[in-house]
Amino acid sequence: MFVNTFFDWQFMKTDLNQNQEMHEKVLKESLPRKSVSSEELLQGQRELQILHGNDVYRLTLTRTGKLILHK
Repeated sequence: MFVNTFFDWQFMKTDLNQNQEMHEKVLKESLPRKSVSSEELLQGQRELQILHGNDVYRLTLTRTGKLILHK
């Protein structure tokens, strides 16, 4: 009896954890994402430096209007 109860509890605990993870994922995906236009980022320039941790990235606007991210 004790063994069955222990295993039942373990399965219930696993189900609860999976349900919580799924709930958090759905909540995160449903939150609105912030959008910023490339014009706002570049502010009339053709290139923007982005600091990320210890790295510097360059966001470049090409003559054809495409954006390229360089490391």
